[in-house]
Amino acid sequence: MLPILVENVVYRHINNGLIEKKKKFIENLNQHEIDDFIENADDSTEMYSQFTTLHSEFLVLSKKSFKPSQKRTIFTNEYRIIEGEENEYRILYHYFSYGNEKYLLEIGSSLGEVNDLTFIIRLFIIIVLMIILLVTFLADTVYIEYLLKPFYKIIDTKIRRVNEPEVFDHTPIKAKSRDFRELDLVLNQMMDRIAELFKKERQFISNVSHELLTPIALLKNKLENLLQNDSLDDTAVDKIAGSLKTLDMLKKIINNLLLISRIENNQYELNESVNFHELVTDLQEDLQDRIEDKGIQFVNNMKHDFVFKGNKTLIHILIYNLVTNAIKYNKQNGEIIIEDGYQEKRYFISITDSGIGLNESQLENIFNRFTRISSDQEGQGLGLAIAKSIAVFHHIDIKVKSELEQSTSFTLWFTETENHN
Repeated sequence: MLPILVENVVYRHINNGLIEKKKKFIENLNQHEIDDFIENADDSTEMYSQFTTLHSEFLVLSKKSFKPSQKRTIFTNEYRIIEGEENEYRILYHYFSYGNEKYLLEIGSSLGEVNDLTFIIRLFIIIVLMIILLVTFLADTVYIEYLLKPFYKIIDTKIRRVNEPEVFDHTPIKAKSRDFRELDLVLNQMMDRIAELFKKERQFISNVSHELLTPIALLKNKLENLLQNDSLDDTAVDKIAGSLKTLDMLKKIINNLLLISRIENNQYELNESVNFHELVTDLQEDLQDRIEDKGIQFVNNMKHDFVFKGNKTLIHILIYNLVTNAIKYNKQNGEIIIEDGYQEKRYFISITDSGIGLNESQLENIFNRFTRISSDQEGQGLGLAIAKSIAVFHHIDIKVKSELEQSTSFTLWFTETENHN
């Protein structure tokens, strides 16, 4: 709107100047001067005109009839040719009567300099506006960033980095805004309630699992005693044997749930040194029979003696579950490759098989409890859930990549290096 306002101001200024000149001309006008104008003019036109040397202004007086209802004063922009030079003028048309004659007075002011000045003003306004927008944007960005700094700190330290309620940082965030302090306080209170609920849930699972083991043991003893009865026929023996197998599976599920519960309740110490090269070598020997039964080629490409501080039993379970998973879902005469290394100063171990692979839906739910990759295989769907719990407990990132009907790769990323060769 600024260029339009500038143009209106300029035209208003020119109009006022033309009106002042018209008033002075008419106030000092008399019949003798009119007669002089007309006598000096061309007889055919009965018009008198004069203009300045630089053609910046002109004045024209002519006889012109007009209607009583016609508007007496009109402003317009027109191009006029004066002495062969065409210029744009702001022209005042004024109809008036003097004596018994009607006249038309035209007073024009050149717009050439005004247009040049208006263009410069418009360009100046645009440049200033762009500078103001840029400065305002930068200032607002910096100021908003400064204002929201406590908010981003709350998001980063108290939400994004928190995977478990137990590791939540209750340290108050330093903020001058009362709103951010209130948000920090509410987040602390909410996380306390969540942590309490998590604790109750885990305690419940642990208690229920413990209580279930006793009746399972009693049932198993009774069924085993029944098998000693010689009066039972083969059908009864098969049914009892099936029941014992079901009880063993139930016991295994409960023990796995107990293990997960104990891990999540931080009931294990993390003060043992674990050498992964030795662990994988021993594991290969323990599982050699299962590897040979399926004709799998086991390739151990581990080159580093990485030592990690944690719980040796749990780490053994973690690697064991991943390797047995690779054996279970591998193809006949397939292969398993275990390798390690460093990337961006982080140690990693990858376990890759040439098995059936996973689709996107399976990848999303693979670490959920009681999720089984294939219904053709035995298992309760707790192996990878246990592996995930152990990894989280040791602050190890576990990633999965898979191609359907080709391969699946589990990679363990360690956040800190205790010792390596």
